[in-house]
Amino acid sequence: MEPRKESLDHGYAPPAPLPHAPHALLAPAPPSVRSARREDAAALAELSQPFVRSGALRERPLSLYAGRAADFLVAQGPGGRLDGCVGLRVHPAGPGEGRGPVGVLYNFCVAGQKQGHGVGAGLLRAVLAAARAQSLGALFTATTGGGGLFLRYGFTPTTARPAPQSWAGSLDPRRGARILARVL
Repeated sequence: MEPRKESLDHGYAPPAPLPHAPHALLAPAPPSVRSARREDAAALAELSQPFVRSGALRERPLSLYAGRAADFLVAQGPGGRLDGCVGLRVHPAGPGEGRGPVGVLYNFCVAGQKQGHGVGAGLLRAVLAAARAQSLGALFTATTGGGGLFLRYGFTPTTARPAPQSWAGSLDPRRGARILARVL
């Protein structure tokens, strides 16, 4: 007599073994993305410093981070630490430009130890959603790197010509930045 068989006949099934995936058990929860607050200014500046030192980002004063905190989305990790940020500046159409408002992504950075863990992709998805919610026609950014993340999310290389003139004119040609755009 098999006592297990009787139990199985009444709908009992032993639990299935867990698949062997130790990395899944150790993977940290993705950071939450939220709007930055004025009190995040010092953390934004600190997060940006390694990229400023490497030449990937322009130096920005603490007052800019505080004054434009509303431009930023931040990825907040456990304990409140900022793991990444991206600024979205809206540029209304200039006279005679024949387009609606567009956005410029700036100061996009992810803490070194969090790169490759989805923080940048999460920020990019969130900023794309924010741009759509604001009915922006396109997004522009400039990168001194390869721009792989942007390219994977539909950005394409472009020239300064279709970009907001005030922003394109502020780019330092000595930095060799490549302009990327995405129509929304």
